[in-house]
Formats: sequence, C-alpha cells, structure tokens
Amino acid sequence: MKKSKHIQEKAVGISSGVSGAVSALGSYQVCHNICLGLIALLSIIGITIVGMPLLFLTKVAIPFWITAFLLLLVTLYFYFTKKCISKNLILFNSGLIIAGVPFKQVQNFSKVFIVIGGLLVLSSLIFYFKNKLYQSKNKK
Repeated sequence: MKKSKHIQEKAVGISSGVSGAVSALGSYQVCHNICLGLIALLSIIGITIVGMPLLFLTKVAIPFWITAFLLLLVTLYFYFTKKCISKNLILFNSGLIIAGVPFKQVQNFSKVFIVIGGLLVLSSLIFYFKNKLYQSKNKK
C-alpha cells in the first residue's frame, strides 16, 4: 500500500514538472530566450550558429501550452483529492503557464501575463526558500 502511494506521488511530481517545463515552451519570448541561451552556450565551445535553432518550437507552442495546462489541471486534481503535491510547485507551474500564454488574441496583454506569472514564480521561490530556512533553523 505504501509503495503504491509512493509511486503515485512520484508520478504526480513528474507530471507537474513536465507541465512547468512544457509551459515554458509556450511563450515566444521564453523560446526566444532559450534560443539565445543555446546560441551563447554553443559559442562558448566554439560552435557558431546564425539564426534561431529552436524556431520550429513556435509552430508547436499552442499544443505545448495546452498540454502543460491540462497537466496542471491533473496536478490540481491530485492536490485537492490526495494533498500529495507541494503548494510551491503548483504555484511555480501556474506562474510559468500564465507567463507563457501563446495565443495571438491576447498578445496585447502579454506583458501583464508575464508580470503576473513572474510574480507567482517569484512567490513560489520565496516560499520554498523560506521553508528551507525555517526547517534548517528548527533542526539545530
């Protein structure tokens, strides 16, 4: 029984992580920054690239974002029914998904989504490190 719960918790954690990672690919700005980072990394080791090597991801941004959103819904379901997922992880993934909204109809509001999503991500990181500091102080 315990092993089954552990496997279920691990599967939900992986699902949540995949949700956050896929949501990051949903935004052109994020894709653009990943491409620039990849180009910079490759230039450090002596490989020069002209153009955007990950430009093909913009064509699949909406399916990636929808997948991330659906995985977040699954994660929320498990959170509310089993209470086996970190609130910080859900907050972090929600922020990434909000920041990465790829729909052209709402492009005028993309900066608002990025700010709101960024604040959620920042909040989750602050809560995470605050918990870690609190736990380390209580161990001593």
